[in-house]
Amino acid sequence: MMAGQAPRSRRNFTRHSLHLGTPVQYLKGVGPRRAALLKAVGVETVEDLLNYIPRRYLDRSSVTSIAKLRSNVQATVVGKVETFGFQKGRTTRFVVILSDGTGFLNCTWFHGLEYLPKVFHVGDTVVVSGPVTFYRGKQMAHPEFEILSGTDHELIHTGRVVPLYASTADLKRARLDSRGMRRIVKPALDRLGATIPETLPSTILESNGLVARWQAYQNVHFPENMETAREARRRLAFEELFFLELSLALRRSRRRQKSDGIVFEKANGLIQRLLKELSFQLTSAQKKVLHEIRADMKSRRQMNRLLQGDVGSGKTVVALITMLIAVENGYQAALMAPTEILAEQHHLTLRGLLDKLGVQVTLLVGGMKKSLREQALLSIESGRAQVVIGTHALIQETVSFERLGLVVIDEQHRFGVIQRATLRRKGICPDVLVMTATPIPRSLAMTIYGDLDVSILGQLPPGRIPVKTRWLDDRKREDVYRFLDAQMSQGRQVYVVCPLVEQSEKLDLKAAKEMATRLAKEVFPQWRVALIHGRMPSAEKERVMQGFCDHHIDLLVSTTVVEVGVDVPNASVMLIEHAERYGLSQLHQLRGRVGRGKHQAYCTLLANYPLSEDAKLRLRSLCETNDGFRIAEADLRLRGPGEIFGTRQHGLPELKVADLIEDVSLLRVARQDAFATVEKDPELSDPDHGPLRSTLQMRYRRKMELADVG
Repeated sequence: MMAGQAPRSRRNFTRHSLHLGTPVQYLKGVGPRRAALLKAVGVETVEDLLNYIPRRYLDRSSVTSIAKLRSNVQATVVGKVETFGFQKGRTTRFVVILSDGTGFLNCTWFHGLEYLPKVFHVGDTVVVSGPVTFYRGKQMAHPEFEILSGTDHELIHTGRVVPLYASTADLKRARLDSRGMRRIVKPALDRLGATIPETLPSTILESNGLVARWQAYQNVHFPENMETAREARRRLAFEELFFLELSLALRRSRRRQKSDGIVFEKANGLIQRLLKELSFQLTSAQKKVLHEIRADMKSRRQMNRLLQGDVGSGKTVVALITMLIAVENGYQAALMAPTEILAEQHHLTLRGLLDKLGVQVTLLVGGMKKSLREQALLSIESGRAQVVIGTHALIQETVSFERLGLVVIDEQHRFGVIQRATLRRKGICPDVLVMTATPIPRSLAMTIYGDLDVSILGQLPPGRIPVKTRWLDDRKREDVYRFLDAQMSQGRQVYVVCPLVEQSEKLDLKAAKEMATRLAKEVFPQWRVALIHGRMPSAEKERVMQGFCDHHIDLLVSTTVVEVGVDVPNASVMLIEHAERYGLSQLHQLRGRVGRGKHQAYCTLLANYPLSEDAKLRLRSLCETNDGFRIAEADLRLRGPGEIFGTRQHGLPELKVADLIEDVSLLRVARQDAFATVEKDPELSDPDHGPLRSTLQMRYRRKMELADVG
C-alpha cells in the first residue's frame, strides 16, 4: 500500500499498515460516525489525533489507603469489590463498595445505570479517583475508575497522571470525552511505538535537549509525571515552530536569490518638490524607514517590506514618497485600502499634493458610477493614471495596468493572502510595501512576517498630545453631551461612533441612523450634524467626508468605517457608543482618529452594564495607555493568537501545540535554528536534512504555497 493511502477496511488493517497518515476512522473504536465528529475538531488522521494534545492533566499517581482518606480531598484508592447494586431513594443510584484491608469506601453513580452493573464483579480489583465526602461512611460520587485484571495492570484512566482533552458537546454525546479519547489514543500509540518517524536532525535535538518524537507523543498523552509531560509538550511545540520558521526562512532565501525585480534608479526630483509642499518636517523615524525602502528599490531584488507603525505615526507620507519613486522611474503605483472611506480619504489627501506635482491620481472603488469607473479603467490601462488608489475593485479581472511597478497594501491584515497576490500579479515583479497601523506584538510579527523585511515607525510627529481616555457608564450620557457641546463651542469637531447602521431587533445597540437623527433634532439642534456609513453611495460618502474636513460639519455620526486612515486635525473628541462590544485593537484604531492636531483630544467610552470581565479588561487597558504596542500585547493575551494569527489572512499553518504567548522564548530559539539551517544549506540538500524536506512537503506544502503568493 502506498504511503498516505487509507486501508480499504478494518479487516486488512494490520499492525504494519498503521501509520501517521492513516484515517482515524480505521482505528478501533472510531468508525465513520465518530470520525466525522473528530474531523470537526481538526482530527482526520492518526497524526492529527496525536497532535490533539491534552489541555491539562490530573495527577492520580498517588494511592491513598481508605483509612487515611480525608473529606473534600481528591484521592486515588485501590480496592476490591465487596458488593454492588442499586439503591433506591428519591433517585436510583448504583453503588459499589470497595475494601483495601484498612476500611470500606462507597462509590456512587447516578448516571450510566444501564451499563455499570455489567462492568463490575465481586472480587475485582478496582482503582477509583475522585473527591471524598463523609456521609454514613466514606464516599466518592461519580469517581473515575479502572478495573484491573491479571498481574500486569496498565492504567490509563486513573492511578497515574491522566490526560484531559478538550471536548465538544457532540464528542461527549458520542462518548469521545477524555475517557473515550484515552481509549483511542493509547492503542494507537502502542501500535506505532518507535516507528513514528523523526523529523528533526540529531544536532538540533541534542543542542536543545529535546526528546525523540515518538517519546514526545507517548509522554504528552500518557506521562509518567508532570515533568515528562512538560518536556514532551516542549519538544512538540518546538517542532511546530521550527518548521513554521523553516518555511519562512526558505521563502526569504528564495526571494533574496532572485534578481528579477525592478531597479528604480531615480529618486530625487518629485520627492524634493513634494517636501517643499508639506507643512511639516519628516521625523527621524520616517527618514530612516525611507532610507531602508530606497535601498530595496535600487536593488535587483523585489522589495517585500512591512511598514508597521502606531496610529498617527506618518505611514501615509512614507507610502506617498515610495510611490513617487516608482512614478519618477516611469512606473505606475497602486495603493489598495480595505474600505471605500479610507480609499476616498487617501484620494482626497494625495490628490491635493500630487496635482501640484503634475502626477495623475485615479480612484477606483466599487461604489463609483459606471461612467466614472469606465473612465478610470481606461486611464489605468493606458498608463495615464500614475498613482491608482482603490479598494478590492483593483483586483477585478477588468482592471489592467500599463506598467505597474509598486504595490502598496494599506491595513494589510484586512486582506486575504489571495487578494494581495492578485494585485501583485497585475504587474511583473512589482515591489511590495505592506502597511499596518495595528501594532503586532513582536512574538507574532516574528512569525507572521518572518520572511519580510520589517520597518517600524516608532516615533510620532513632534507636538502630538496624548489623547485623554475615559470609560463611563451609559447613565452618564447627559454629562457627556454637555462636554461635547462645550468642545464644539470652542471650535472643535466630534465623532460619535455606533456599532450598527440601523437598530437591531436582537441587540439593544444605538444605531447610527437613529443616533444621528436624535442628536441633530433633540440634543444638538444648534450644531451641524451629519451621518456617514458604509452603505452610502461613494459620491455621498466623499461629500460628507469633505464637508467634515472643511469644518462644514461639527459632529459626525459614523459606524466603524472611520476606524482607519481618516485624518481631520480639528476633530479632537470621540464618543464610542457600546464600547464594551468592540475589540481592544479596534478601540485603539478608533481613538486614533482624534489627537492629530494641536488641541488636547478626548476619547469617551460609553458602556452598558453589567460588563463581562473581558470587557472590563479591554476598557481599562485602553484608558491606561496610548501605546499601541502595549495595547497589542494586552489584546493578544485577551483574545489569544487565533484571531490575529488566522490562516485566512496570511496562509500560514495553524498552531496545534505551540502557544505564541507562552512559548515566545521557544519561538526565538526555533527561529534562530531554522534560519541558521537555511543559511548553511539553502536547498536542504544535506542528507541529514532529508526529514526536513519530506516533512515540509507532506505537512506544510499546501499552506506554504498559499503563503508564498502573499
